[in-house]
Amino acid sequence: MRSDLKNDLALAQSLKATNQADPAVPVNGSGVDLAGYDAAVVCIDAGAITGAGASLTFEVQHSDDNAAFTVVPAADLDGTAPVVTSANHNQVFKIGYRGIKRYLRVSITAKAGTTPTMACAAAVVRGKPRVRPA
Repeated sequence: MRSDLKNDLALAQSLKATNQADPAVPVNGSGVDLAGYDAAVVCIDAGAITGAGASLTFEVQHSDDNAAFTVVPAADLDGTAPVVTSANHNQVFKIGYRGIKRYLRVSITAKAGTTPTMACAAAVVRGKPRVRPA
């Protein structure tokens, strides 16, 4: 018999599902509060990218106060935030977080190529709750 994983995880949206066609960067996701959890993983859902030489660069950032965010050092990540191109689009990327900051978010920090466009979203999955989520 399988166990119930639903009640041991809490999901929160950081980057809303949208078509990233706006050339403005950065595109900052919402901070996700990790208080009460001892584990987190970031899931980036990247759709089909279009545009000549197009790429979008993602970054996982953390913060103590949900205001001043900095890039998470590689030592605090299990995996790497992707640079999405036509060679690796249409997939979900997962990056584990080992850091100790309270807030976590996903940002798009660079766009390159001719009119890069890609539907994408990012969520933070919080796990190992100190108290099981409702």
